[in-house]
Amino acid sequence: SSGINAEWPLRPGVQSHRIRITLTSRNLKSLEKVCTDLIHGAKAKDLDVVGPVRLPNKNLKITTRKTPCGEGSKTWDKYEMKIHKRVIDLKSPSETVKQITSISIEPGVEVEVTIADS
Repeated sequence: SSGINAEWPLRPGVQSHRIRITLTSRNLKSLEKVCTDLIHGAKAKDLDVVGPVRLPNKNLKITTRKTPCGEGSKTWDKYEMKIHKRVIDLKSPSETVKQITSISIEPGVEVEVTIADS
């Protein structure tokens, strides 16, 4: 089973880092497109990839009265924003990650790269 904490195969002679890329977005289609682009780029460079791991959505809800003055019937508006999150783990040198993450990233997708020495 390949989980997030799976043992990574070691490559001799190369200083590899364990890299975690966290992607967040409100738009699911653009988030999935960036995920697939990153994974295709990583697999083209023959890197070890784990993910994308789909994390639970954050649902931000606001319920407000429709009328601004408080008069009239009590009608309510409900607004909801869903934030989707994906995590991709890589095992590679940091220079290679710069090349992979230099792809065109869709607007509205936030990318956070965390590097941990292994």
